[in-house]
Amino acid sequence: MGDLVATAPDRRGRLRELLAAPEPVVAPGAYDALSARLVEAAGFPVVYMTGFGTTASLLGRPDVGLLGGAEMIDNARRIAAAVDVPLISDADTGYGNPINVVRTVREHEQAGVAAIHLEDQIMPKKCGHMSGKAVVPVEEMAAKVRAAVTARTDPDFLIIARTDARAVEGLDAALSRARAYAEAGADALFVEAPTTEAEIETVATSLAGMPLVFNWAEGGRTPPVGLARLRELGFALVIFPIGTLLAATAGIRSLLDTLAADGTPSAALPGLPAFDEFLDFIGLPEIQQLEQRFQS
Repeated sequence: MGDLVATAPDRRGRLRELLAAPEPVVAPGAYDALSARLVEAAGFPVVYMTGFGTTASLLGRPDVGLLGGAEMIDNARRIAAAVDVPLISDADTGYGNPINVVRTVREHEQAGVAAIHLEDQIMPKKCGHMSGKAVVPVEEMAAKVRAAVTARTDPDFLIIARTDARAVEGLDAALSRARAYAEAGADALFVEAPTTEAEIETVATSLAGMPLVFNWAEGGRTPPVGLARLRELGFALVIFPIGTLLAATAGIRSLLDTLAADGTPSAALPGLPAFDEFLDFIGLPEIQQLEQRFQS
């Protein structure tokens, strides 16, 4: 419950420092404030707000462009307020043309986000590891990147340009698009869903010199690559977008299975956080201190 306005610039500067370091930044996905606090408590230096997980948690539906910018930014605002580490947010397509992107950037800045990624899919978009994607002309996306860079008021607010062209136009076209987005002013590049380790290496070598994002999408189209290899290839940021969501789903299913079978959840309770432990984790002692401080 810290001062968001005072800490947001510090978080953005911290993220830039992390991405410039030789070690890749590992950013697990979070879909709400609680999962973000768990990521931070586990010691990770950055939280990634997943659009896939946000859509699943808010609507119970797939990531096919059902959420609008206001809903995504509102979720990002809650997450940024819940943690002290930098937050990178999925900003989809920017929710319209370059003018919409200006608003998208400014509202993410105001929400306390440290970085966003924008993608070159058409609206409504789809999860990057689904079939049936389509992309806008490269010039249109480059204009969005230029608009995003111009719109930010904090130069440390990072603009990550993502291309989904690999699945639509092939890897060479995706690399060409990434270079165009770098020329338009993107701070980092994100080539979504390469399908082989050879393609991953080609992305890294072809775009060397720019901070690169690797999407370690759990169960997605990109093969799982070890962190040591990603470090060797020079990726600056590795996101693990949906592992927390899948783990939460598995945990809830297990609890409900026990409840349905036994009539009570008693057999599952030993594997769960204790009630008082959970209250401590979500900040009840801090609230109690504030109550004592402001008692009349």
